[in-house]
Amino acid sequence: MHFIFPPVHGIYYYTIIHCCLCCFKTESKEKKEVDKNSGSSSKMRIVRKDLVRDGPGSVKMVPVDSDDLWYAYNLIAPGDSVMAVTVRKVLKEAASGGRDAERVKLKLEVKVQEVADYDKEGSILRVRGKNILENEHVKIGAFHTLELELQRPFVLRKDVWDSYALEVLQQASDPGASADLAVVLMQEGLAHILLIGRSMTVTRSRIEASIPRKHGSAIHGYESALNKFFENVLQAFLKHIDFNVVRCAVIASPGFTKDQFHRHLFLEAERRQLRPIIENKSRIILVHTTSGYKHSLREVLDAPNVMNLIKDTKAAQEVRVLKDFYDMLSNDSSRACYGAKHVEVANERLAVQTLLITDDLFRNSDIAARQKYVNLVNSVKDSGGSVHVFSSMHVSGEQLAQISGIAAILRFPLPDLEDIEM
Repeated sequence: MHFIFPPVHGIYYYTIIHCCLCCFKTESKEKKEVDKNSGSSSKMRIVRKDLVRDGPGSVKMVPVDSDDLWYAYNLIAPGDSVMAVTVRKVLKEAASGGRDAERVKLKLEVKVQEVADYDKEGSILRVRGKNILENEHVKIGAFHTLELELQRPFVLRKDVWDSYALEVLQQASDPGASADLAVVLMQEGLAHILLIGRSMTVTRSRIEASIPRKHGSAIHGYESALNKFFENVLQAFLKHIDFNVVRCAVIASPGFTKDQFHRHLFLEAERRQLRPIIENKSRIILVHTTSGYKHSLREVLDAPNVMNLIKDTKAAQEVRVLKDFYDMLSNDSSRACYGAKHVEVANERLAVQTLLITDDLFRNSDIAARQKYVNLVNSVKDSGGSVHVFSSMHVSGEQLAQISGIAAILRFPLPDLEDIEM
């Protein structure tokens, strides 16, 4: 059995991730209508639920932000059906006797064969399958790709709403699950505006500028270029960071760049009376990083002053549990394991105290494989263990995926696991 140890000097690389599994209770049969205006700007709007736990049913929902489409990506599986309004080219008879192509809106329902593509930057989820709804323009059985977008309702039908699907649905509609942060990650001549949501990290802007070297007679050109660069970052800050959504904004950099930009930000805010910045001064914090590149986001999320601001969120629990896993792997390796086979054996022996698993494993096109992981989650919970599902769209989920996507902290040592082939 090969172990992967955390980086030296006690620094762990992990990020804000989202717990897709939490306590969820549902009646054996639910049928509920929800006021369309009751939705929150930070959660999936559930318009109607009509389902049976571990049985068939449908949910009509409206994705409000890009995180919601990620939840939909995790919910929709081959064999489900999705109904939505779509646009399709159809041929119509022209007055000249020919046929013209015209784009028309249609309501189609497809039997899903593939969740084809999730475009997180464009906030579009593409679902491909065969049409099963009678329509004058599209034949039954014809292939079509539905594009699910923000603020556009769709209906998802499943033959079986298992425990994992129900818990993802509950989390999608829970505003308390949000742990949004904004990060300005920068160095001289380079800045990234990043938004860290419930289930993913999105780059909203990348700003680059050529900054001349700071010496001799070139000092004026340096200061002018730096001020112009800061102004471009300020404009991106105003455009992409909404303090009604994010808990705080972090300005991070090596050296003094963060301090210089912080000073520029507040001087300009006072001069121009930029209320969003002035009124949220206490929610803008500084963090040291080794670079302005996106990989340094790990250092931001490891900073105590950032963790203190999000410590009451479910997402922060995932940060801590990943650290706990690597601590255990380093200090008492017989009480930590990873890989499906080792975790399954540990669970059979009722040894799993904490299960860590990536959401990728639940999107397996093999229904039996997906059900295996759902059953594992249920079994761990039934034996009193806790379960944490990591988003593959966060750095920590990527890190967990590198060691098979599944790991566990054990209640007691199982040294013989090393003798079992992965």
